[in-house]
Amino acid sequence: MGSSFGQLFRITTWGESHGGGVGVVIDGCPPRLELSEEDIQRDLDRRRPGQSEIVTPRSEADRCRILSGVFEGRTLGTPISILVKNKDARPEAYSEMKTAFRPSHADFTYEAKYGIRNWQGGGRASARETVGRVAAGAVAKKLLGKLLQERFEIVAYVTQIHEVSARIDRTSVRTEDVERNAVRCPDEAAAELMTALIQSVRAEGDSVGGVIECVIRGIDAGLGEPVFDKLEADLAKAMLSLPASKGFEIGSGFAATRMKGSEHNDPFEVREEKIRTTTNNSGGVQGGISNGEDIFFRVAFKPTSTIARDQKTVTASREETTLAARGRHDPCVLPRAVPIVEAMAALVLCDHALRQKAISDLENRISES
Repeated sequence: MGSSFGQLFRITTWGESHGGGVGVVIDGCPPRLELSEEDIQRDLDRRRPGQSEIVTPRSEADRCRILSGVFEGRTLGTPISILVKNKDARPEAYSEMKTAFRPSHADFTYEAKYGIRNWQGGGRASARETVGRVAAGAVAKKLLGKLLQERFEIVAYVTQIHEVSARIDRTSVRTEDVERNAVRCPDEAAAELMTALIQSVRAEGDSVGGVIECVIRGIDAGLGEPVFDKLEADLAKAMLSLPASKGFEIGSGFAATRMKGSEHNDPFEVREEKIRTTTNNSGGVQGGISNGEDIFFRVAFKPTSTIARDQKTVTASREETTLAARGRHDPCVLPRAVPIVEAMAALVLCDHALRQKAISDLENRISES
């Protein structure tokens, strides 16, 4: 019921925010891929709570355990199951939300759909569900490195928090630049302003949103499917499935509406014996298929819904009330969302890479017959 993603490289996440644990089952990973828990843990450490003063103080080590699908350090080609136990759940902090719906959260809509909900931290609507996505994304990155002969690189970073915007050269930014500060913005001056802003709104019991940009390098021309499974369409679905995401644009995005065709079109040229474009307003995708240029897109995230300020709401029995949420919440989701954006992009690209490989293998067999 909406908890699975992908076709050939398919994942199913499971678990609730304050249950026994969260995790993922990965189906379709080819055999003999070298894989360890350490490969997965690196990205989980970037996503975990309690890593800095500007994120939720919930204390979770988020140590992963591979339960199946790997033997002697290599994948078996069978389903890979990964578990992360919840260690610091405090459901009592959510007792007021048992009956009162948090404004702009999924409390009311889950109740309307199912007639029952896990009010302890939001259940499946909690961003804790993304642990499984990040774990699966780490496996997808490892596989893409093999499929694309180590040329693959994906880097996401914060470009805006509320009204503070950064200046970043997407053609040269690297992961080490992103990881130099807690807000994960490679523009150090903007990062300082963003950090101060997040600390300020937290002190006020409020929250802020912003924008994450992601650039993907090393994708050859030809990846993606026409019509309904366009590469940018699958990327959009992946990003808009993330908690708190409210917008997606690729390449020039909405700025293209203010350009003429003569300004927006990407002229072709031949460089190093390959067909390339002189500009990249398309964001690396044309007709739903990669064109060999860097793929880049942006994701907009709203302010965190759960805030520690009095808000008007109603109860399940339709009584008007006010609610000031308790518990431990991010005043801004963006610093921890960076590895999640990377993970979802990797899952989309890995799925399409395997689909393209299947087509290439079939073409080779036909030509040989």
